[in-house]
Amino acid sequence: MSRSAHPAGPRHADVLPEGHYSAPPADLNSLDPKVWSETVTRDEHGTLTVGGIDVKRLAEEYGTPAYVLDEDDFRSRARAWRTAFGDNADVFYAGKAFLSRAVVRWLHEEGLNLDVCSGGELATALSAGMPAERIAFHGNNKSVAEIRRAVEAGVGRIVLDSFQEIVRVAHIARELGTRQRVQIRITVGVEAHTHEFIATAHEDQKFGIPLAGGQAAEAVRRALQLDGLEVIGIHSHIGSQIFDMSGFEVAAHRVVGLLKDIRDEHGVELPEIDLGGGLGIAYTSDDDPREPHEIAKALTEIVTRECEAAKLRTPRISVEPGRAIVGPTAFTLYEVGTVKPLDGLRTYVSVDGGMSDNIRTALYDAEYSVSLASRSSDAEPMLTRVVGKHCESGDIVVKDAFLPGDLAPGDLIAVPATGAYCRSMASNYNHVLRPPVVAVKDGEARVIVRRETEEDLLRLDVG
Repeated sequence: MSRSAHPAGPRHADVLPEGHYSAPPADLNSLDPKVWSETVTRDEHGTLTVGGIDVKRLAEEYGTPAYVLDEDDFRSRARAWRTAFGDNADVFYAGKAFLSRAVVRWLHEEGLNLDVCSGGELATALSAGMPAERIAFHGNNKSVAEIRRAVEAGVGRIVLDSFQEIVRVAHIARELGTRQRVQIRITVGVEAHTHEFIATAHEDQKFGIPLAGGQAAEAVRRALQLDGLEVIGIHSHIGSQIFDMSGFEVAAHRVVGLLKDIRDEHGVELPEIDLGGGLGIAYTSDDDPREPHEIAKALTEIVTRECEAAKLRTPRISVEPGRAIVGPTAFTLYEVGTVKPLDGLRTYVSVDGGMSDNIRTALYDAEYSVSLASRSSDAEPMLTRVVGKHCESGDIVVKDAFLPGDLAPGDLIAVPATGAYCRSMASNYNHVLRPPVVAVKDGEARVIVRRETEEDLLRLDVG
């Protein structure tokens, strides 16, 4: 898969054309470092280990399914982004990918800022000690209560997403006797090469204010006139799971064009530009993601070149990696329940989780890798589909993958690159309990988000 490709493919079908599948890997026991976190390996018995702990021990202690998060890998990736952009840019971790109080503390310690998009995410950030001035508040329909809480807390920026929100935030800020720093999110008409549901900068979608028709320019004009707002910049986010930088180049050209128009009309050079996030990660060995230093160099050069051409001072750049930091740091550990061969098709491997802990395959046709985790095997490979326990035919975790032919009930398998959006989008469908998040580091494991219990479910059901 090239950098411009996306892991989403055609909808799953019962029978696919001959030759659809690539050849099985030469060694089913190998672990591609592109899709696994940095401390994952196999021990002398062939058991998968992470942070010095083998998965059988994790399964015994914490049960399955479980999200297993490599803390060293998370911190390493956060530092890589911070270092790549240096002191002249701001890195905001996109909390929607996965957020917990432990993660907030790691981000604070590693010097990253935090992007939130709901009252719950803001509450988590503040409760874990993230300084409010290092928080950005997103969202296309922030409630009055959420805006008031953000302004009262003193968040560093609110990203305005509509004309109504411009007035709403200004009114609340005036009531509270303050000026709120804001950016205005625009849609630049760039269609990033990604899945329809995660492309966010084309005009026919819910986010931002369109650049077309002068709407974005009018939004800036109105915001500049309101006493309760301090307009610090423009925000643009073109999509998610993007490998190709060309979309960012077009977006930057159009954003800088707007900055030039603002200067010429209002005599103001806005000091910041936020290019969002959305850079892809490797879900399979075919994916080819860029490193943070490559991304930083490319984005900085693009913005600098465009500003020089427009005779503007180069604004301070912000980026919002979420998946790119947390995605590769975790895998989901499952226990195999049934193995069902279907002649002429594939073998269905059912696990003790499913779409309640990873909706992305059903939602986006996302592709994942999978490996036998509790042991190694020299058996011949078999084509499998890893499915969950829910009452849905679309309850698929990994659409097509090769696993050893001697796979049996009770084996543990692991699906890598599930750190982003899996726990965040998890549900209680069929009243299945959401799994825990177990952080591992230096031979120690600890729960940072506990497994739900039946008591949790019943406590919400008031009868």
